[in-house]
Amino acid sequence: MTDAPRLTARRTATFTESVIREMTRVARAYGAINLAQGMPDFPMPEPMKAAACAAITGDINQYAITWGAPALRLAIAEKYRRLYELDLDPEREITVTCGATEAMAATFLALLDPEDEVIIFEPFYENYGPDAILAGARPVFVPLIPPDWRIDWDALDRALTPRTRALILNSPHNPTGRVFTRDEIGRIADICIAHDIMVFTDDPYEFLIYTGHHHPIATWPGMRDRTVTISSLSKTYSCTGWRLGYAIASPERTAAIRKVHDFLTVGAPAPLQAAGAVGFAFDAEYYNHLADGYCARRDQLAAALTHAGFTFTTPEGAYYILADFTAVRGGNAADDHAFGMWLAQEVGVVGVPGSSFYGDRSRGRTQIRFAFCKKAETIAAAAERLETLRV
Repeated sequence: MTDAPRLTARRTATFTESVIREMTRVARAYGAINLAQGMPDFPMPEPMKAAACAAITGDINQYAITWGAPALRLAIAEKYRRLYELDLDPEREITVTCGATEAMAATFLALLDPEDEVIIFEPFYENYGPDAILAGARPVFVPLIPPDWRIDWDALDRALTPRTRALILNSPHNPTGRVFTRDEIGRIADICIAHDIMVFTDDPYEFLIYTGHHHPIATWPGMRDRTVTISSLSKTYSCTGWRLGYAIASPERTAAIRKVHDFLTVGAPAPLQAAGAVGFAFDAEYYNHLADGYCARRDQLAAALTHAGFTFTTPEGAYYILADFTAVRGGNAADDHAFGMWLAQEVGVVGVPGSSFYGDRSRGRTQIRFAFCKKAETIAAAAERLETLRV
């Protein structure tokens, strides 16, 4: 008797599909309010939409330069010079990608070898583990300590080995909303220099901060050349479907990232790159208004969740609330996935089961993540449905 033929690569058996995107499909199936996937339900800025239309009608419809349209790379370089006093060479240090998701995947594939180890603080955005696995590397999870989600420095020290090659830094943090302090960033920098570790940042929420400040680790002495700064336009300009991101790195590392990017996607959408450069010209009023609006949405959803019986630490940044549902009616479900499905079917609100943000899934068994990147009326409608949990 012969063995059954192997139909898929073994690596695909080591991780699941995106639970975040799965819960969006659940929301559609049950007509529930989608507070799962981090996509706004309100318009993006009109000047960028007009610029995209003008680019399309102006026949900017063919391949852009593989590593990004010159105007967009110049706009990115100017942003980092103006805000962080980083002087970047747009010709040799910036790569425009199909979202920060591709930028992170290309960075893993370009800079990590099989058996390299990557430090990932948990809970974590679900893409990081699969990115490591697809590159042949090994994710090593270091817990953040609840309820304030502080770094467990002793656990980080124990996680370091001669194989440690990189550390993922996401601040503001998804899913907890934690904004790491200047002292914490400095301590991470010291550790990375002492152990010759690269840092891959994930910065899409850098303008969504309600407590604290964004501290780019690339600005620390000794960190510029060992940091890959990754970000996107998706959250800042409410255009998650445009899939525009970028990676900033030293020329040598950029050359490797660009090779991988070239063979993954060739390039990001040309007309949207032309329009993206417009967004980088917005003044401080736009970013202040953006943060103020999200802070109000945070408080609106936080009040509804608290009233319904959820417990959580108020996020300092980003647009998520990671909540414990133990005290909520229905919180006696077998696990977080069962509770999430019950909430979708019986209450009509969808979040993301917390276990999807942990290497040890049992740690998220009583948690669920809600996104507040929604119109005030959407959050109000969700609050009305959540009110039934108190009955």
